[in-house]
Amino acid sequence: MSKTVLALVPHPDDAEFFAGGLLANFIAEGARVVIAIASDGRRGSFEHDAESLAELRQTEAQRAAQTLGAEPPIFLGHPDLEVDTLPPGLLREQFIRLIRQVKPDIVVAEDAFAPYEVHPDHRAVAWAASDAIHFASLPLMHPEHLEQGLEAHFVVEKYFYGENLPGANKFVDISQTIERKIAALGEHRSQVRFLVEDVMRQASLAGLDLRAMLGEALDDPLQALAWAMRAQAAELGQRIGVAYAEAYRYVRFHPFVENLLAMQG
Repeated sequence: MSKTVLALVPHPDDAEFFAGGLLANFIAEGARVVIAIASDGRRGSFEHDAESLAELRQTEAQRAAQTLGAEPPIFLGHPDLEVDTLPPGLLREQFIRLIRQVKPDIVVAEDAFAPYEVHPDHRAVAWAASDAIHFASLPLMHPEHLEQGLEAHFVVEKYFYGENLPGANKFVDISQTIERKIAALGEHRSQVRFLVEDVMRQASLAGLDLRAMLGEALDDPLQALAWAMRAQAAELGQRIGVAYAEAYRYVRFHPFVENLLAMQG
C-alpha cells in the first residue's frame, strides 16, 4: 500500500525549496503527497503589491505542486509575516485537524529546535507543526474533531528540515530528483526573482562582484538559484557518497520504543 505524506510549511515555496527532492522521491515511489501552506506569501517581493502577490503566489504554488507530482496544495491563507500574531493555539488546531483528515504516514515540517531561524512565520509554523505532530494522536486534544468524524492519528515518520540543522541524522539521496525539485521551485517565479535580487542587493553592500563569480547565470534568476541549490545539495551529498542530498532530523517513535526495536534488531 502506498504511503501518504503531508508537508506543513509556512510559505508557498518552502516545500520545494527545503524538501523538494525528498517529496519527489516519495512521489516516484507511488506516495500521495499533500502540501499545506500556512501563509499567503504577500510580503516577499520588491516589485508586486501585497494583494496581487498573494494571488500570484497561490497560482505559482499550484503549478509547482503539479510539476512535483503532488496533489493541489491546501492554503490556510494567513497573512505573510503575521503568522506569529495568530491567536494562541489556532495554527496548532488547524494542523491537528489536517493530520486527522489526511492521515499521513509521514509528515515533513521545519524543525522547531533548529537554531538561528530569523523568520517569525517559520518559527511559528515549526512549533505549531511540532505540537500537532506529537499530539494529534491524543483523542482528548480537540475532542470536537471526533464529533466531526475525525479520529486521532499517530504519525509514524517525521522528517524535520532546517536552514541550520545540527541535529541532522538522515541524509536523503536526491540525485534522481534534484532536477524535478529545481523545476518545481522554478514555478515560483516571483520568489526566484525576489530571492536572487535580495542576495544581489546584499552582495553589493558587501562589496562582492557576483558577475565575476556567476557570469551569465545572473541574467537568469532561475539559473542562478539552481546553481546555488545544486552546490548546497552536492555538499550534503558528499557526506553519504552521492551526487546530491538533503538533510533532515528524522524521528519515528518514543526513544524507549526505538531502544526496544534496536534490541530486537
